[in-house]
Amino acid sequence: MNDTAAHPDSPGDGTRAVRAGLPEPVKHEPTLPGPVFAAHFHLPGEVSGPYSYGRDGNPTWTLLERAIGELEVPGADDAETLVFASGMAAISAVLFSQLKTGDTVVLPSDGYQALPLARAQLEAFGIEVRTAPTGGDAQLDVLDGAKLLWIESPSNPGLDVCDIRRLVEEAHARGALVAVDNTLATPLGQRPLELGADFAVASGTKQLSGHGDVLLGYVVGRAGEPMDAVRRWRKIVGAIPGPMEAWLAHRSIATLPLRVDRQNATALAVAEALRGRPEVSGLRYPGLPDDPSHEVAARQMRRFGCVVSFTLPTQEHAERFLEALRLVEDATSFGGVRSTAERRGRWGGDAVPDGFIRMSVGAEDAEDLVADVLRALDKSAESAG
Repeated sequence: MNDTAAHPDSPGDGTRAVRAGLPEPVKHEPTLPGPVFAAHFHLPGEVSGPYSYGRDGNPTWTLLERAIGELEVPGADDAETLVFASGMAAISAVLFSQLKTGDTVVLPSDGYQALPLARAQLEAFGIEVRTAPTGGDAQLDVLDGAKLLWIESPSNPGLDVCDIRRLVEEAHARGALVAVDNTLATPLGQRPLELGADFAVASGTKQLSGHGDVLLGYVVGRAGEPMDAVRRWRKIVGAIPGPMEAWLAHRSIATLPLRVDRQNATALAVAEALRGRPEVSGLRYPGLPDDPSHEVAARQMRRFGCVVSFTLPTQEHAERFLEALRLVEDATSFGGVRSTAERRGRWGGDAVPDGFIRMSVGAEDAEDLVADVLRALDKSAESAG
């Protein structure tokens, strides 16, 4: 599923991903150079050039940042990408570099579990925090006077979607910057900067790297003072990725389209199978034609993600279901090639029912995964009797 024709000047997603960020070929050198492990660089005379000290820059980061930028804003010459040690490091960099005492920020009330921790710190710094749900573009109702609007679409874990372009236009008209958490969609699912946002932010820990072995985050924005401030924040805080993590993430990007297409198709199959189960309520997947968010999602997303959420009748029922699964690991996070699921209420930070399940669909065969989920549902229902 590509939005561009396979042409050298406008390649499809697969072609772009396997070539993203690669340096010009050099005889006898690897196509993707190995990670550069360096705390400092040889620097005689006056300071000039891109690399001086390991907190400021690294050649391995440079290639990864170029690759991510080519996916998030293909063909743009005025975009910058900065990589971070984790998704929360990237989120924090935008929030704390753009806001000061007396400013107002609008956050989603149904967003990522760690956002309340960020809220507490923002408020400790004298920043007003307003919240509203993602669905129904409800954040518009609390936007007046804000300096920054933070959008998470689809939201995690509830999978609500808002009209990003509409919110961006309203926010800009009122003088606010807009950041979009693009973790769940990935740049192959939607491109926030093309929808008008000032920042695209994501956890590369999830589907971007896709193997559950890397912590990483990134911020993409148009060149200018807002991104300069994000860069300064990274330098001050030192929230930088290790070169090995950066190299692993870059290596993984080459297979991102393959993984995304497989996982998205299987997620839809799982969601369709769950739709007919009487014990399942609150089923959400933006790719389902009858999902409450489908119409909006279809206008701004090219792929609908690998996460399915639903609710079982009780906490005990949900835990029996998770225990009965054979091909799905009971683990947090999402986006990996191995399917995972968890009862989100165990963390205490999400406003979800006790039996709420967030399932991240991996790269297993769809028939096998659907059969495993249905078998586990049958077994957990029998145990309830």
